[in-house]
Amino acid sequence: MNKDEALKNSFLEFVEIVRRLRKECPWDREQTHESLRRCLLEESYEVLESIDNNNLHELKKELGDVLLQVVFHASIGEDEKTFTLEEVIEHEKKKLIERHPHIYGDVKVSGSEEVKINWEKLKRKEGRESVLDGVPNELPALFKAYRIQEKAAKVGFDWKDPKPVYDKILEEIGELKQNMEKNLEHNKIEEEFGDVLFSIVNYARFLKINPEDALRKTIKKFSVRFRKIEAHAKSIGKKPEDMTLEEMDAVWNSVKGESDEK
Repeated sequence: MNKDEALKNSFLEFVEIVRRLRKECPWDREQTHESLRRCLLEESYEVLESIDNNNLHELKKELGDVLLQVVFHASIGEDEKTFTLEEVIEHEKKKLIERHPHIYGDVKVSGSEEVKINWEKLKRKEGRESVLDGVPNELPALFKAYRIQEKAAKVGFDWKDPKPVYDKILEEIGELKQNMEKNLEHNKIEEEFGDVLFSIVNYARFLKINPEDALRKTIKKFSVRFRKIEAHAKSIGKKPEDMTLEEMDAVWNSVKGESDEK
């Protein structure tokens, strides 16, 4: 048996296991598309975490959990007679072929940027009214802002170079400061704060930085350093809240200095 045959057999066995669980396990039988929403989201985030940690062993396992979610939802669709796993796969196969005319057709492209532009054009031909259609509402706000800006840029609604983008950040910060000094209502200040974040995300795009990834790394760095403060407090018989800000800053700067040296 070659690798392709082994893969096919393994996948079919996996599908049959899921189908059996849907029939015989009370918990699996009770699940719906709605009840599994958070499961799919959590499994996806666990995949991201394993990638961030460069843990390929965990990545292998977490990808399996995401695959389970796909097959599980398809099994529910089959039970409800709304769609089948075969239809899910066939639809995706057709979409991949249609959106890669430079591979499966005679279209010529100069590089990956042109591939992405053609991809968006092909999606609009499929009936989407706006270039912004297809950005999920459930996306984290930073990444959603990034994707919306990216899509708008593909039709030419974009700055030509990063300098005015940076200047826009300063402009938005200035407007936020003015509104705070005028003591305007909270909703207006919140709106201006959102504009600041949106402009920063746009600048990240010009720097080819995914803001969601950048912020997640900073959160991780902050967490590591703050835990060192907690560990130091414990080592001297205190709780963090018993330390002064100056004491905590001293530990923070010490840990920061160690990481900078590395």
